[in-house]
Amino acid sequence: MSLEFAERLRRIPVYPAAETYEFGGDLVKLASNETPWAPHPAVLEAIERELRTLNRYPDPDKATLRRRLAERLETTPARIAVGNGSCELLLAAADALLEPGAEIVYAWPSFSMYPHLAAQSGARAIEVPLDEEGRHDLGAMAREVTAATRIVLVCNPNNPTATALSSEEIDAFVSELPRHVCVILDEAYIEFSTLQDPDDSLPMAERHPNVVLLRTFSKVYGLCGLRVGYGLGSEDFRAAVDRVRQPFSVNALAQAAAVEALEHQDEVVRRVERVATERLHVEEAFEERGLDSTDSQANFSWVSLGGRDEAAVMRGLGERGVIVRGGAALGAEGHLRVTYGTRAENDRFLAALDEVLPKVPANA
Repeated sequence: MSLEFAERLRRIPVYPAAETYEFGGDLVKLASNETPWAPHPAVLEAIERELRTLNRYPDPDKATLRRRLAERLETTPARIAVGNGSCELLLAAADALLEPGAEIVYAWPSFSMYPHLAAQSGARAIEVPLDEEGRHDLGAMAREVTAATRIVLVCNPNNPTATALSSEEIDAFVSELPRHVCVILDEAYIEFSTLQDPDDSLPMAERHPNVVLLRTFSKVYGLCGLRVGYGLGSEDFRAAVDRVRQPFSVNALAQAAAVEALEHQDEVVRRVERVATERLHVEEAFEERGLDSTDSQANFSWVSLGGRDEAAVMRGLGERGVIVRGGAALGAEGHLRVTYGTRAENDRFLAALDEVLPKVPANA
């Protein structure tokens, strides 16, 4: 007799994790939107100090980190939820807000976790196509909002298309929505956007109690391996997501690292500048090769293969030790999502691309 799993398990998609290929040398990993630079030395020292306390549970309230975040964001700790990556907060929001008969609205293609929220809760997912420039069509999204809508997701900058909207556009959109709708503004890449200062969206959460700003330490702070993210919303939202999660979900090393990372905003500025330099380098290289890409406001490019066989291009790059993400797994076949690495890594990717593209005819 086999195990009987819950019916909802069949609805939950498998998260499309980046593939790794067998390669006899160093891999260039440009598939997961990681920063190529290690954490700040002081962050590493904070982690090392915390190693001596691992016989104790981490602070379940994340009190020090929430307090430091509140100081940084000029708000109160009661409005800040800290999670095991921003993904945990997304899943907790679904647990707290969604149920059968409810609806969730989001653009597509967008972050691959979003389909999980409806699938795990039994809610109805409404996916709204991006516009021709790969941006959120806010007008079309607003038209899909009904009395049953509980969550609207806006990924800004959007993953995987790297496009972004201004905070003014999003604020106007939120102002027209009913107050019962929780608008989660997923800002995992906001530090890389040239359209706004990261602080520009903070007043939105003050003006609109139904807005949640979701951010992460994984990207610009370089803490992917520790998984820590946070949300700024109402006190009710923070209490709700905390209630549905397991205790101690954010480990002690992650909390210590994030607290220290907040002290080094100058390092954030340097990293953003370096990413912007590499973004220009890679985008210009695509243009020289006749490849169309969106206007990236993130730490990665979304580039069209012009009708070439995506699997063949991915295979060719992998054989040369370069790992990127294919668009098929992200909702739009015929594209590549390419993270910006160091100059040497980016040039190795471009050299591999030059070898692969002539072997894969366009518009095949």
